[in-house]
Amino acid sequence: MKIVKTKVFEGKSIYSHKTCIRLDVNLEGYCEIPSKDIEDFNFNLVNMIPELRTHRCGIDEDEGFVKRLKEGTYLAHICEHIILAIQNNLGIDVHFGKAREIEGDDYYIIFQYQYENTAIECARFAVDIINSLINKNPINYEDRFEFVKEKLKEELLGPSTKSICDYAKSIGLPIIKLGNGDFYQIGYGKKAKIIEASISPNTRCVSVDIASDKLLTKELLKSQNIPVAEGNRISNIINLLKEAEDIGYPVVIKPQFGNKGNGVVLNIKSEMELLTAYRKLKSNFKDLMVEKYHKGKDFRVCVINNKVVAVALRRPPCIEGNGEDNILELINILNENPLRGEDHEKPLTKIKLDEEVLDSLRDQGKALMDVLDKGEKIYLRKNANLSTGGEAIDCTDKICQENIDICIRVAKILNLDICGIDICTNDISEPLINNGIVMEVNAAPGLRMHLNPSIGRPIDLGKEIVNMMYNDEPSNIPIIAVTGTNGKTTTTRLISHTLSRMGYCVGMTSSSGVFIDDKCIDKGDDTGFRSARTVLLNPDVNVAVLETARGGLIRNGLAYDLADVAVITNIREDHLGIDGVKSMKDLCYVKSLVGEAVKEDGYVVINADDCWSNTILNRIKAKKIFFTTKTLEESIEVKDLNSIYIYIQNKNIIIENEDKKYLLCNVDEVPITLNGNLEFNIENVLAATAALVGMKIDYCMIKNGITSYLLNSDKNSGRFNCYDVDGINVILDYGHNSDGYNAVLSSIKKINKGKLYGIVGIPGDRENTAVKDIGEISSKYLDYIIIKEDEDRRGRNKGEVAKLIEEGILNYNMNKRYEVILKEDEALLKALSMTEAGDTIIVFFENIDVLKNVINTYIKEKDMNEKYKFGTMS
Repeated sequence: MKIVKTKVFEGKSIYSHKTCIRLDVNLEGYCEIPSKDIEDFNFNLVNMIPELRTHRCGIDEDEGFVKRLKEGTYLAHICEHIILAIQNNLGIDVHFGKAREIEGDDYYIIFQYQYENTAIECARFAVDIINSLINKNPINYEDRFEFVKEKLKEELLGPSTKSICDYAKSIGLPIIKLGNGDFYQIGYGKKAKIIEASISPNTRCVSVDIASDKLLTKELLKSQNIPVAEGNRISNIINLLKEAEDIGYPVVIKPQFGNKGNGVVLNIKSEMELLTAYRKLKSNFKDLMVEKYHKGKDFRVCVINNKVVAVALRRPPCIEGNGEDNILELINILNENPLRGEDHEKPLTKIKLDEEVLDSLRDQGKALMDVLDKGEKIYLRKNANLSTGGEAIDCTDKICQENIDICIRVAKILNLDICGIDICTNDISEPLINNGIVMEVNAAPGLRMHLNPSIGRPIDLGKEIVNMMYNDEPSNIPIIAVTGTNGKTTTTRLISHTLSRMGYCVGMTSSSGVFIDDKCIDKGDDTGFRSARTVLLNPDVNVAVLETARGGLIRNGLAYDLADVAVITNIREDHLGIDGVKSMKDLCYVKSLVGEAVKEDGYVVINADDCWSNTILNRIKAKKIFFTTKTLEESIEVKDLNSIYIYIQNKNIIIENEDKKYLLCNVDEVPITLNGNLEFNIENVLAATAALVGMKIDYCMIKNGITSYLLNSDKNSGRFNCYDVDGINVILDYGHNSDGYNAVLSSIKKINKGKLYGIVGIPGDRENTAVKDIGEISSKYLDYIIIKEDEDRRGRNKGEVAKLIEEGILNYNMNKRYEVILKEDEALLKALSMTEAGDTIIVFFENIDVLKNVINTYIKEKDMNEKYKFGTMS
């Protein structure tokens, strides 16, 4: 087996609503060889990974997967289970997976993940395991597993970040990981909040810098009569000894800029100890300081938004003798506690044997091989940091009001919205002014000791921080997602236009580009994942309107978590045979993802007249809004009282909501319908209206939006744009499938008075039958046809698409007049030279800017010729 390709889906995809990875593999001749026919394969696999015994594999009985192995299952399926099992053994809670044949030896495997790089490494590991068992080439499972474990450590969310993200997700706020570091965005657009561990978007950079400087922090606190330890920065040995003598022993030496207790040496009682500590630290830390050592317990007070929310007593790691085991053995027993991990991934951290531990033992007259008496306790470190093995006891309910007031003053002095204040005192319930000091202030405090104390009540600081960032009203910007086959872009633009007129800063993605507040920031077909993320990451956007196309859904899934409103304009035969979409059933399945990913209290807009759209209704759990160009009686057999209906009656747009009927406006009042002649635009208007109703927009504002949206405005570029070229009506439209052609050409036939010329083409990635259909439809409606091709032929040879269209034309009418001009600008010039006033030219374009330039140049040259003709030019 070999890996061919790996694709990571960050959000909901056509494969799963869970985050998943698609692994394309080649079975190298084993596609028809079951596991039972590979010698010793099953036995060795299950012995290597006993976790596989717990997999039920769709069989509602214990060891379901093992049963499948014995019956004989295939390598891709086995690989899926191995990947999940390895992740489970790492402590990652994932269960979803499936394997499907592509063709022959080519398969794809879908598996759930939480940590991308770790999951990919698990997949490589799984493939190597399979190959090793087939080839009888032993693999060192333990070493490889440790390697994957190290990958996981690099990716694991720290407890502080995790607590904030977990609470945000629990109340429906989405999370986006930014880059490869520790930055995460909560929410979208203007409502987004970016965090880095426990640093919030409100945390001031200057405040963080001050808190990082322990000496400056001490000076500022001292200036406001906050009790601190006496001390100063040291520059050399003479300065060190003098400062220590002036302060008086015992003293503490530590870095002026440091964290997690690194480099802190406590309770130094003599010059000799001081010099020894200084020499050790000097090589690792540039700036050192010495201060008075205060004896007492180590408390951490967490202040959020000038409110004391948690207090913990931190204790150094301690062991208690049993009269049998030596100190080293007792440390190992302590480290076996399942609550202790290598770093911050668990509530407690394992104690590492280092110089500090050995020094602490020596100070207590002990060595590693000594056996402690039963009940005898010794501390393994002088400091109580959790990162070096310390424990935490919740004391939130014990802190006195005087100390609460001091801690709030400290936070205000440094202007920190979130901080951890380290206090040395014997009793946190007694006023600090009598028996303690503020030792340090942490601008990015670790929250683990409060989230999972060794003793006492856990406190959900993630909730406190999220509520603080959102002023106790967490919320997100609304998202409207638009998908379908035809009409997506116009519907998206109509919705965006209406919301923009209401004063919203709309972020819009469409087939013509990305727009922020009506300004184009990227031009092109922007209907996929990355373009949507552009909008969702933009800090100005307070409404997102996202055109979401088939290709983007298949290749990258959804860029957002859940939409407030989803619109499915229609599902018509298009793009079949591409990206594994072989049938209309497949296409409906892809499009349904947009309708499935909607909030419980949101709406999905459905075209009641479209038979394929109605086949996905059972997949949609949200409330529904149906629209139809017919009357309600003609279109809907049985009304659902929980649904909203939008329909046409006597050319009026009617909204029926909770059994009440509302007249929105007459179709003739909506410019893009051309007095009701463009039925496809009536559908788009109804779809946009339905989306806005789902957003609970006032009906007067909806009417204002749809009646002010003009057919030829910049906002509607490329969608039935009409130009008067010396009496010739030139129409530019981005029709790109048979339904689009039928809709546009049938509408033109209603309003056209002269001859109808057409410049026709279709993207090259359509099936041959779909290309021929364009020729047949063109032959049916057009008086004269010019066949052109797109510059981007999408894998076709030059002239290949044109030849197929030509076949379609002749299939319908052997005598139809046509010619082939492959370049669309040359085709338009030829058409203009053939037509006269009253005729119409329709161009189904690829590049509208090129054609606009042809029209403008043609008009200018015509005007210039007229001026020469009548002698108006000198």
